[in-house]
Amino acid sequence: QVQLVESGGGLVQGGGSLTLSCAASGHTFSSYTMGWFRQAPGKEREFVAVITWTGTFTYYADSVKGRFTISRDAPKNTVYLQMNSLKPDDTAVYYCAATRGGMNIDTSSAYDYWGQGTQVTVSS
Repeated sequence: QVQLVESGGGLVQGGGSLTLSCAASGHTFSSYTMGWFRQAPGKEREFVAVITWTGTFTYYADSVKGRFTISRDAPKNTVYLQMNSLKPDDTAVYYCAATRGGMNIDTSSAYDYWGQGTQVTVSS
């Protein structure tokens, strides 16, 4: 079993930066692929970024590529999402998720465990 808790969300001006954290607990954390998703009001949940359990492969949505960076610190059981050059369109609730699968990892249906979400609001 895996428990996930996100933190670090808040209000930031356009062009600014935020770093989100996802603290994980569970004996199998190091073997999970970890992803970040987001959901804005009235929109479906969308993929943001993913990092494999080895920490050597990352993949990003086109909308955030070059601006966001996903990383993980295995000894601390923590995954991060560094967000730079934020835009108002980035405003959403951001969710951390975990899966033991290695396919379709850019889709929410592939994930088994989810955090409660943290709100990110970007002003213009």
